[in-house]
Amino acid sequence: MCGGKGTRMAGEGEKLLLRYRKPLVQHVVSALEESSCFSRVVCATSKNAPRTAEFVGGLGVEVVETAGGGYVRDLSEALKGLAEEVFVVSGDLALLDADIVKTIVGMHDASHAWTSVLVSKGFLDSLGLRAEFLVRHGETQCAYTGISIVDPKRVGGNGHVEEDYILIDDKRVAFNLNTKEDYDLLGAA
Repeated sequence: MCGGKGTRMAGEGEKLLLRYRKPLVQHVVSALEESSCFSRVVCATSKNAPRTAEFVGGLGVEVVETAGGGYVRDLSEALKGLAEEVFVVSGDLALLDADIVKTIVGMHDASHAWTSVLVSKGFLDSLGLRAEFLVRHGETQCAYTGISIVDPKRVGGNGHVEEDYILIDDKRVAFNLNTKEDYDLLGAA
C-alpha cells in the first residue's frame, strides 16, 4: 500500500520517497522480493502519490492505481480481482526485511480469512513510538503494524470477517512511519 497522502508527516514531498539509506518504499519492495515468498509484488498507488507510483514502476514492480479514497477503500479496491492470499503491507516500514516477512508468513494460519500483525503497546513505548489506535489481543494492548494477510476470496461482500492476530514485538514491523517524530526515531533504531 503506497498511495496515501502522508499528511501526518507534515513535510514536503511524498512520504514514501523519504530516504532512510534508500527511499522508504524501496525497503519494503526489497524485503518482499528477497523473501521469495510471493509470486508477484504489486504496489497499490493513487493520484495522491504520483512520484511514488513512478518510482516503484521504475523498480519493475507492478502498479495498480486506486482512487486514493483512504487506506480501507484503496485496499478493498486493490484486492478486487485477486484470487490468492495477499500479504498486505504499508509502504513505510523502513526496517522490514526478508527474514521477518518469512517469519510472518510461517506463523500465518491459512484457515483465517484475515490476519493482522500487531505489536504490543509496551514495546512501542520502549521505542518511543505512539499508536493512534489500540486493540486488545488477549490481555495485551496492541497496535496494528500495517501488515495483514488477506484471502480476498473470503472477505468480499458486506459480511463480517473475523480477524485473527499475530503478535510480534520486533522493531522491523513496529516502525510504521506516520509522523516526523517516527521518522526522527528511526535513526536511533
